[in-house]
Amino acid sequence: MKFEGTASYVATDDLKLAVNAAVTLQRPLLVKGEPGTGKTLLAEQLAAAFSAPLITWHIKSTTKAHQGLYEYDAVGRLRDSQLNSERVNDVRNYIRQGKLWEAFTAPQRAILLIDEIDKADIEFPNDLLQELDRMEFFVYETGETVRAVQRPIIIITSNNEKELPDAFLRRCFFHYIAFPDRRTLERIIDVHYPGIAATLVSEALDIFFDIRKVPGLKKKPSTSELVDWIKLLMADSIGVELLRQRDPSKAIPPLAGALVKNEQDVMLLERLAFMSRREKR
Repeated sequence: MKFEGTASYVATDDLKLAVNAAVTLQRPLLVKGEPGTGKTLLAEQLAAAFSAPLITWHIKSTTKAHQGLYEYDAVGRLRDSQLNSERVNDVRNYIRQGKLWEAFTAPQRAILLIDEIDKADIEFPNDLLQELDRMEFFVYETGETVRAVQRPIIIITSNNEKELPDAFLRRCFFHYIAFPDRRTLERIIDVHYPGIAATLVSEALDIFFDIRKVPGLKKKPSTSELVDWIKLLMADSIGVELLRQRDPSKAIPPLAGALVKNEQDVMLLERLAFMSRREKR
C-alpha cells in the first residue's frame, strides 16, 4: 500500500514519504502544522486512496483515554436492576465500544484519526501508550482481551497547543506539514477550481502572501482560508482589475473576513494603512 495523494488532495513528496514510512513501520503518524494546512483532511484522503473505512476520534479538553477503548454504563445497569430488567444479566449490554475498539475489530484495515490530541490533558497520550503499541486492551467487566484483527493505520494530528510526552513521541513517526509554497498553493487552487483564470490566482496570492508577511499578525491566514476567499472572489465576480486597483492605503482586501479572523489583526492592518497614508503626505 503506497500513498500517492488523490485527485482532490495535493500531497507534497515529503508528506507522501512520511505516510508510507509510517505504514511500513506500523507506527502512528503524528502530523503537526499550522491550522488549515490539511492535517485532518489527510486522514480522509488516505481512507479514500486505500478504500478503507475512516474512524475519527475528535479530542476535546475533557476527553479521557479510556473513552477511546470503551465506556461502562454502571448507572444504567443499576437503574435496570431496580426495574428487574433482564438486560442486567449480560454486562455487555452496558459496554459502549470506543473508537479504538471499532478500529481494532473493523472487518478490513481501517484508518484511525485521533484528531487534535494536544487538546486533551497532558497524561492523555501516555494513557494510550500500551494500547497503541500492543494493539490490544483488556475489558475488566467481561474479562476479555480485545486485539486488533488488522493493525489500523493511525493518523494523529496536533496544533502544538501543548508539548507531547517523550515516551509517546518515541512511538510515532513524525511529520510537520510546512506551509505550502506558491507553486503548491497554485496546484491546490487548481484542484478546487479547475480552469480558474491564472491572473486572478496570481493577484490573489500576491495579496495573500502580503498579509501573511505582516509582522505581529496574531493569526496568519491559512490554506483553507485562501481557498474560501478565492471562492468568494469568484462568487462576487471580483476580478483581477479590482484586486490590482485596490487602494494600498486601505490595507484590507475585498472580502477580508475570509482571511483575517480577529479584531486585533484588523486593527493592526488598519494602523499600518494609516501609517502608510501619513508617509505619503
